[in-house]
Amino acid sequence: MRSSNPVFSRRGFSRDNGYAGFNAQQPQAGGPAAGTTPYATNPYATDPYAQDAQLGAPTQAPVRAGAMTIDDVVSRTAMTLGTVFVTAALAWFLLPVDPENLNKSYGIGIGAALVAFVFAMIQSFKRKASPALILLYAAFEGVFLGVISNAVSTYVSPGVVPQAVLGTMAVFAGVLIAYKMRWIRVTRRFYGFVMAAALGFILLMAVNALFALFGGGDGLGFRSGGLGILFGVIGIILGACFLALDFKQVEDGIAYGAPREESWLAAFGLTMTLVWIYLEFLRLLSILQGDD
Repeated sequence: MRSSNPVFSRRGFSRDNGYAGFNAQQPQAGGPAAGTTPYATNPYATDPYAQDAQLGAPTQAPVRAGAMTIDDVVSRTAMTLGTVFVTAALAWFLLPVDPENLNKSYGIGIGAALVAFVFAMIQSFKRKASPALILLYAAFEGVFLGVISNAVSTYVSPGVVPQAVLGTMAVFAGVLIAYKMRWIRVTRRFYGFVMAAALGFILLMAVNALFALFGGGDGLGFRSGGLGILFGVIGIILGACFLALDFKQVEDGIAYGAPREESWLAAFGLTMTLVWIYLEFLRLLSILQGDD
């Protein structure tokens, strides 16, 4: 089973210095067929989804020195999100969005988003986690978020940013509780449904952006009015589903004894998902308050 994030769908956490791929792999001798398990390339790993219908915690691997723990994941995630927050705050105060500087600041923000995307893609195709790349991604992503949040708060909906932050935190806490209580069961069917829905959502948003670019206005109207509200809610729900997939990935990585440095991959994936949810909240709340 693959995660929602590019870094996790590229390859999974490793065990005993062997990487467990999440893309379809060649079957092992005497093992499962290609594409039936994310651990098909690791002869020492058993299938954590063998009991798909009665999903529970995977079998725990023997604890080894240097294996990833939940504390590692929490600390790396805190560092990555902290970097996003610090650079967002700096961008908010150092890149003003008044009429005289709006175009310049907005250009810097869009440029930072493109640089963050490049760093994210480079990390996604690397075999090992690179803390420097991940923190650089977080830094440039924070610049973009700081500029866009300041612009939305100034010109569209004052006070929307704290609400979007609180909404993101509430979704994270709610999904974490639901996952730990096993109210959310991450099965192959769940994964397939989420990925199909995400693909359709992204394609629709891309088509809408193309129509907006060449036709002006809001394109097909997927990001304003009633349709904008509907798609904003769908985007947040998809983000919540991505979180559940990420939590499952982290749980399996810990259970299978992934190396400690791969906790950076967990931090990377969780940060990308939380950025997604925050931006969807920012857009949704802007539409709702703009309609008041």
